Amino acid sequence: MAPHDTTARTPTRAASRPVRRRRRAALAGTAAALLAAALAVTPQVDAATAGAPAAGAELAACGDGTFQSQVTVSGNTWTARNAAGAAVYTGTDFRAAVQAGIGSLTAGRTSMQRVLVRGNGTMSAGSRISLASWTSLSVCGTISVTGSGSGDQAPIYARGVSNIEVPYLNVTGSPLYGVFMRNVTNVWLGQIDMRLSGGLGVRIDNRGDTAQWTRNVRIDNVYVSGASSHAVETYGVDGLTIGTVTARGVGESGLLLNQTINATVGTVDAENAGSGTGYAAFRMANRNGRVGSSYPNNIRVGTVKARGGGRGVFCVSESGGATIDRVDIANTGNNSILIENCYNVTIAGASGTVSGGGEIRIAARTEFPPSSGIRFQNLTVSNTNITWSPCTGSNNTIANVTRSNSTLTWC
Repeated sequence: MAPHDTTARTPTRAASRPVRRRRRAALAGTAAALLAAALAVTPQVDAATAGAPAAGAELAACGDGTFQSQVTVSGNTWTARNAAGAAVYTGTDFRAAVQAGIGSLTAGRTSMQRVLVRGNGTMSAGSRISLASWTSLSVCGTISVTGSGSGDQAPIYARGVSNIEVPYLNVTGSPLYGVFMRNVTNVWLGQIDMRLSGGLGVRIDNRGDTAQWTRNVRIDNVYVSGASSHAVETYGVDGLTIGTVTARGVGESGLLLNQTINATVGTVDAENAGSGTGYAAFRMANRNGRVGSSYPNNIRVGTVKARGGGRGVFCVSESGGATIDRVDIANTGNNSILIENCYNVTIAGASGTVSGGGEIRIAARTEFPPSSGIRFQNLTVSNTNITWSPCTGSNNTIANVTRSNSTLTWC
């Protein structure tokens, strides 16, 4: 098969200096278009995020608004109060106080009620704060996780519930998970900050009942550093909107999507994610993007930025149906981009740069059908190579790629 190569070895760029007003107008138009695309991801209106600020809108400061329970600390004593102001817990156990605040909300409610936590608290890695349906929890402080635990314990935990919000959350220490949610629907995570010394940041899945998708998940902004596993991971989610995932020095992936469909991601920004491993700043695995038996374009990513770490982008195990508009990848320790047994994937729908690091490659394992419909385009590649090997698969193309100190091996 002749290579579909329109690459040039010496880049040439026309210098231009646009008028500032025109550039600002163009940027504003681009931002509006991206916001419109993000809002169009999940067509159904979900109850949990109906009261949340629109994607891209300014979030109220932590503690603003009306709450049906407040949890506060004075010295070492925590007090949880209900909507009437009566104390429902007083003591030194932070976790118990927050759980009592959640428990004081109206039983059987069908509209959102809110719990506010003011102050910094400590809890064990072997414990959890469990969210009930129609619950919003804002933590205006930091949860410090100490000790050890096992299983699916997490400072913020939800299973088999719907319509839950965590507008604000800060976590330090070494939790098993910072946030763990299983078989949930209508979820909003707002501003999430985790500066960890182990564990996994955010995990949302359907592994309790794989016959049911976890549905309608929105994550605005997540920062995770120091996790020993992934910053953010999903498995079995239908309807996912993510603004930004920022990963710094995590042990595995910045963002890992497993068997997730109908997803829009704004930005994945990873530094040293998965160093010394095959994980990546952005990884898709386990039939991610597969709808029924096909791979329509349903995974949309604005930007993947990777510096150092393992891989930049990794698609594997019969995943696909994805377009990444922009990539900015440099000096990864493993492949800068690896596509292995994936289908209908476009890398750099708009533009991208890859500098140094491991090669850009289409590869294959024998247990899955080989890759097809893979498109590398609109890329500037320097100091690393582009390879399709072994020569299996079909309809894989490369176009508008500028190479410098880079060889092309194409089937």
